[in-house]
Amino acid sequence: MSVRAADPPVVVIGAGLAGLWAALNLAPRRVVLLAGGSRHRTSSSSWAQGGIAAALGPDDDPGAHAADTMAAGAGLADPEVVRALTEAAPEEVRRLFDAGVPFERDAGGGWVLSREAAHGRARIARVGGDRAGAEIVAALVAAVGAARERCGGHIDLRRGVRAKGLQIDDQGHCTGVLAIDDRGRAQPIPARAAVLATGGVGGLFEVTTNPTANCGLGLAWAARLGARIRDAEFVQFHPTAMKLGETPAPLATEALRGEGAVLVDRSGRRFMPDLHPDAELAPRDVVARAVHRHDLEGGAWLDARSIGPDFPRRFPTVFEACRRAGLDPREAPIPVAPAAHYHMGGIAATLDGETDVPGLFAIGEVACTGAHGANRLASNSLLETVVMASRLADRLRDADAPSRRANGRDLPGADLPDAALDRLRAAMQRGAGVERDASGLARLVAEIDRLETRHGTSDPLLVARCIAETAAARTESRGAHARSDFPAASERARPSTWRRAGACPRSDRVSLTRSRPISDPTLEPAR
Repeated sequence: MSVRAADPPVVVIGAGLAGLWAALNLAPRRVVLLAGGSRHRTSSSSWAQGGIAAALGPDDDPGAHAADTMAAGAGLADPEVVRALTEAAPEEVRRLFDAGVPFERDAGGGWVLSREAAHGRARIARVGGDRAGAEIVAALVAAVGAARERCGGHIDLRRGVRAKGLQIDDQGHCTGVLAIDDRGRAQPIPARAAVLATGGVGGLFEVTTNPTANCGLGLAWAARLGARIRDAEFVQFHPTAMKLGETPAPLATEALRGEGAVLVDRSGRRFMPDLHPDAELAPRDVVARAVHRHDLEGGAWLDARSIGPDFPRRFPTVFEACRRAGLDPREAPIPVAPAAHYHMGGIAATLDGETDVPGLFAIGEVACTGAHGANRLASNSLLETVVMASRLADRLRDADAPSRRANGRDLPGADLPDAALDRLRAAMQRGAGVERDASGLARLVAEIDRLETRHGTSDPLLVARCIAETAAARTESRGAHARSDFPAASERARPSTWRRAGACPRSDRVSLTRSRPISDPTLEPAR
């Protein structure tokens, strides 16, 4: 396929795993890849420790992987999306390996696989022990550099240029991206398709494992265009962020528990065997609530001394974080507490990245495909990211350029001053944390109202309101959404929908829709 220079490019916002893999796979289609400014140089992808889940072992298959994913999703995972995701997983890992990602292999050429919580068997393809995200992103950055030469420069990588919003025409089609360079100069970029690969919302919380710049900006921009936001209340808190005095909190990878590390209280007693038959390998929401309660009652620790003297080689990221704090995990347990980690909700999208705004696509954590339901299965996040990026590229590579319409307008986002953002993060931690109730959510919404009165509807406030309002509307406990005033799950699982008031003619700002039985007959949980 030949591409004329006059053709508008695909503009990809975000140079984490989703953006890099999409850009590579779009060749030879012309791509503008916005890598962001100083506040956006680090992506959550780079900090991922576990790896990518895929049925690569001789005792595994995509059906078993799908069943574990459905079971973890607490009734809200979409079976068709889950099936497509898990079936694509092995080939996507092989393609990443061929692109230069150094997944660990054994002497016979087989994959070295780890087991993580709620997986029925070892199926996590890993890199460098606990350095999967950093190593994968580094390999793809190198591949992008090579592709820019090999494919005649199809990728225009713009470092220091960050998006500030989107453009829309009089028919409601997204037609371009508003960007600014590191000198503050505006750079409107017309686009045949705008692709949001902007990550999650963890930076909205006071205690998080994410880069603090991850405040859901892409979600806010999409909401301003009238995009449907799905399941925003489901924020996953990783149960074992290390309490070592750092912000963001360093992560103690779930693979440690897969290798035998255990959770203990202040007296050194294990507490998970009393709470779940899978103990430390129970689903993340179960472990996070248990750690949260023990943290409030005197503390929780991850005892990983059983890993032994090889700890620094097998888990170098965790060991280095402990070393900075003066702690040796070979000799003493690690203090831990839950931290905001991953957003199961996001812009409603297909597995190809299509949203309900023509011309606007979303991939990775900013999107919600229904693959994770109410609780993400460990290491399915990087998997969904690469599968979505590949499928998006297949869809857009040969697509005709959309016709241009008149009377277009800019829909820029808006920042929040640092002091106000700190107030919001503290309010989100109190009101929309591991456990929620009506009074706490009402206080959170009131604080958002006060901040909006003073600072306007900034992007972080828009996303925080979306999470708070959908959490208040879901009067049940399901997966990562735990309501102390509604501790039971309802009889039927219903996704939620949120739209920004005034962004579309619909009157239902928050709704719970398309209820279905919790037990799906086509994918029973693995026994």
